[in-house]
Amino acid sequence: MNFRRTLSCILIALAAFSLFAQGSSETASMISASVENASPKYVFMFIGDGMSSPQTNSAQVYNGNNVSGAVELEELTFTQFPVVGVQYTQDSTSFCPDSASTATSLSSGFKTHSGVIGMGVDKVTAGETIAEKVKEQLGWKVGIISSVTLNHATPAAYYAHIASRNDYFEIGQQMAESGFDYFAGGSLLENDNDQLYRILEDAGYTVTNDRDTILSLNSDSGKVYAVSPELQDDGAMKYSLDMDEDDITLAQFVKKGIDVLYNETGFFLMCESGKIDWAGHANDAVANINDTLALDEAVQVALDFAFQHPNETLIIVTGDHETGGMTIGYAATGYNTAFDILKAQKMSFVAFDELIAAEKAAGTLTFDRLMDLVEENFGLTAPGTENAVPALVMNEYEYAKLQKAYEDDASGNTDGYEESLLYGGYNPISVTLTHIINNKAGIGWTSYAHTGLPVPVYAYGEGAEAFFGSYDNTEVAHKLFDLCNVQ
Repeated sequence: MNFRRTLSCILIALAAFSLFAQGSSETASMISASVENASPKYVFMFIGDGMSSPQTNSAQVYNGNNVSGAVELEELTFTQFPVVGVQYTQDSTSFCPDSASTATSLSSGFKTHSGVIGMGVDKVTAGETIAEKVKEQLGWKVGIISSVTLNHATPAAYYAHIASRNDYFEIGQQMAESGFDYFAGGSLLENDNDQLYRILEDAGYTVTNDRDTILSLNSDSGKVYAVSPELQDDGAMKYSLDMDEDDITLAQFVKKGIDVLYNETGFFLMCESGKIDWAGHANDAVANINDTLALDEAVQVALDFAFQHPNETLIIVTGDHETGGMTIGYAATGYNTAFDILKAQKMSFVAFDELIAAEKAAGTLTFDRLMDLVEENFGLTAPGTENAVPALVMNEYEYAKLQKAYEDDASGNTDGYEESLLYGGYNPISVTLTHIINNKAGIGWTSYAHTGLPVPVYAYGEGAEAFFGSYDNTEVAHKLFDLCNVQ
């Protein structure tokens, strides 16, 4: 944390403390007055899809000191923001909502059904989003970034209005019709995405996946859709864990977004780290943590911009819901955690699945060969292995689970009740490995789906005080409407 940021946070925290020290009613009125006078013109909204307190704190533990007797977190950039609130995430159909309904609440202030984007509970009334409002009413430029596909639920909720999140082609058409200035990250989820690219080009967008072209984008580039040159599963960006130095990171896409969007009138930039959610569904803690850290690096880019534009910039960081029921603490480890052993995992479950698929295709996947790959990429070894890291030696129970996973994968035995609980529809081998190393580290999971945990809201800058307290997720949108003075 640099000196300017430390000083800024101290000043805001002292101001907040002085407000609360004067009594709750006076505090509320003074905060209200402070917010009423706020007028941000550069607004960043970061959404960690599937990210709640367990995900953020796991990232802090992962980078912290795990030595017994000296345990200490390494805080993320955004967890040090001076304003923290909490939002409740239920939608009109469930306390365990999906990304379509929750992102709709965050962007439009509407409660709606799971699976519905940008429409009210009647599935007819379209709610104008914060992005649409600032563009139409204030003339701001708008950018949408996601590490997953750009017509996926969360990014779509800022420009689309449709009864089903699965109508990807129609969502892609509405993306082109939005007139937003900058889209970046993953590709488009649709069998015929080339046609959608042509529709975007016809609407005046430059569509490019050339690395050099993307990294040279600026305010003269016009409307742009910058597609990551290297894609992974389902057209998304790679997991941060799987990236190399040639990949374009989420932070770089935010930096380019600023370069494209910056003007004296104002801009709104939403950035989603969508594969936090995907890793949560698969119960892959290391991929989850690394994508949370990638989001934090992107937030730092916005914070650097805020230092250059004080009193004009607002940064919001939150999640849409929690995914996986992630916990720090596991029955077999008691009160102990050992997050340092997680660093033995060298790739995401997706990348490991690709290794397994290649071995199968070559006819070389035996259990002995699997154990070689496991040791190389997860650090885990068989019981009784000599000269191994003790914490990474599997016990007999864990080893038997991996043997069963290998046999179930080979036989296709994945549909039974027990197997559905063990594997959640994922590759039996990779999900068993992530469970083993996660549990050894002291991480547990309760689900392969979303949960009803409340989600923190972190705020920094002009008008940040509006996000103190606890509130429904629809209030996030309404607070932004008020701060930006849009109707």
